[in-house]
Amino acid sequence: MMTDTERDTLYTDLCRTMTRIGEADASLFLARFAWLSIEAIGDSATVARLIADAGDGLPDAGMQASTHER
Repeated sequence: MMTDTERDTLYTDLCRTMTRIGEADASLFLARFAWLSIEAIGDSATVARLIADAGDGLPDAGMQASTHER
């Protein structure tokens, strides 16, 4: 497990990278980061739970949710 300081440092690095890249390419960066994270995690149940958790409470743009059982 990482410490709170390590987590904060990494999140700051993530935010700074998105700022450097710019708003226009931030979604591409996040998609690439997500893909790399999925590969690094390597466990489909964990990834499915994280996807569900990340989407909880966010507005629905009217698109059909994933057919993957949660």
